[in-house]
Amino acid sequence: MTSVVRGLEKNMKNMNLEQMSLVMDTFETQFEDLDVQTGYMEGTIGEVTAKSTPQNEIDLLMRQVADESGLELKDDMQELPVPQEEVGEEALLNERLHRLRNAV
Repeated sequence: MTSVVRGLEKNMKNMNLEQMSLVMDTFETQFEDLDVQTGYMEGTIGEVTAKSTPQNEIDLLMRQVADESGLELKDDMQELPVPQEEVGEEALLNERLHRLRNAV
């Protein structure tokens, strides 16, 4: 990124638009790569954090937020109904997995 800024400064002094365009393209490519890497790292860190946080701490935090907001939580979140769309999609994926396993 530092080289991109230096290249832009140099080309701004010379007013070389072609070179400036090339430097900006390089900057855009580097920025997109950085964005992808950042997204990947955020996702990975989020997954690790979610897996390493004890369930009782999560439940306590959810109860605190619910109390502050005046909401009631069910003690057993597993009793919540699953939307039909997700059930259908899961069934399709299970069927596809079954066919792939039998094909091998």
